[in-house]
Amino acid sequence: MGVLHHAVRQDPFAELSRFRGDFYSCLTRRSDALFEVADAVLCANGPVRSLVELSLVGEHRRGHGGLYDALAAGRVDLARLRRALATVPLPRAADGRLVLAADITCWLRPDAHTSPQRILCHTYGRGKDQHIPVPGWPYSVICALEAGRSSWTAPLDALRLVPGDDAATVTARQMRELIERLIEAGQWKDDDPDVLIVVDAGYDVPRLAHLLGDLPVQVLGRMRSDRVLRRAAPPREPGTLGRPPRHGGEFVFGDSATWNTPDAATVTETRLYGTATARAWDRLHPRLTHRSAWVSQLGALPVIEGTVIRLQVEYLPSGATPKPVWLWWSGTDATDTQVDLLWQVFLRRFDIEHTFRLFKQTLGWTCPKVRTPEAADRWTWLILSVYTQLRLARPLAADLRRPWEKPSPRNRLTPARVRRDFRHLRPQAACPARAPKPSRPGPGRPPGRKNTRPTPRYDVHTVRKPDTAKQRTKKSTTPRPRRTG
Repeated sequence: MGVLHHAVRQDPFAELSRFRGDFYSCLTRRSDALFEVADAVLCANGPVRSLVELSLVGEHRRGHGGLYDALAAGRVDLARLRRALATVPLPRAADGRLVLAADITCWLRPDAHTSPQRILCHTYGRGKDQHIPVPGWPYSVICALEAGRSSWTAPLDALRLVPGDDAATVTARQMRELIERLIEAGQWKDDDPDVLIVVDAGYDVPRLAHLLGDLPVQVLGRMRSDRVLRRAAPPREPGTLGRPPRHGGEFVFGDSATWNTPDAATVTETRLYGTATARAWDRLHPRLTHRSAWVSQLGALPVIEGTVIRLQVEYLPSGATPKPVWLWWSGTDATDTQVDLLWQVFLRRFDIEHTFRLFKQTLGWTCPKVRTPEAADRWTWLILSVYTQLRLARPLAADLRRPWEKPSPRNRLTPARVRRDFRHLRPQAACPARAPKPSRPGPGRPPGRKNTRPTPRYDVHTVRKPDTAKQRTKKSTTPRPRRTG
């Protein structure tokens, strides 16, 4: 049915009603309560500050006890919900291809000592020039990006990282399953251009491209400015003895003497960054070693070739000194048109930050103080379904602006403005949740009796070093370039 709905486009109200029906069918336990919780998030006035305040929203007809019980004991068919998200209309890039952005965002829980599976999450700017690790639950989120400047994305999948997970391996498995669902839903066909996956510097981009090499995808990501890549091995002359080399000369990001003439170069005038100069070098690869993520690889390690793009802008809107951005693309033989398209698509990757901010500051993704990670997963998928309903209601919402806000065209409304009008759109869409039945609360623990079953406490997962490892010395102020991947 998902392929049929995707092939035959309906009016926006029909699309919204269909997804609400599919979402309700994915709730297999406490379904009515979970559905009303999602409606309360959609129809609440202002940001969601706490769960108990959602029970005061008129669209939530149950008490606050049923709300907490739904998150604690409800059940969501995640496989079915993932398929439902893959069938909704998705945005496309300027050339008609699907662009997927993957990133990790954290639900920080520093004081939740009774919550298991917490990991130290890297946070930025939580002190004066300090990056402090804080315990929490990291989630890998994949979104489809739009063309042009926009605060909208299309979240398609979310997966919580458990202790011991490798970000590149988990993201590759998550992305593989998502691509298979999109192909099954008819979002990609054989004659369509390859799906472009965009990630930031926190991922091992060549490894991600290697793990997804058998899929119709291309990977674009940022690399650190201290990396050293290798050129292709030079042709072997006849009669030369010895083992043939696997790597050519070095390409040091920080040493312009090793760059040589670029294979492609473009100069583009932009409104926000002035003159943007992009240069590309073809067929560069990292020199891999049997350590870290490649420690279990048997035999010779692969040579993963790609295109390196150096982007330099004239100025930044903030007034800071612009630094060059180094990108690695899994394709080769890039033309000038492709180079311009690639760096502009990479800038669209930061639209996912608007989605994360809306999740946390407006929809209240991190406000519940749930105890179990299963309840956190349940609430996360409710937020994803809420955002999808906002995106489907985008062409239907009116601009209910504040007196001090500027008018905005209907096609330029932000997710927060669409949410203001969702309360008026909800009666016209499907509302399959049944009315609550009257009931009495349970007796609870008798007064005066102590709790004889205290909640267990869990330590935060940390990566332990082997006993034979030497103690870390003082960090050098002049670090050497990274010559291995």
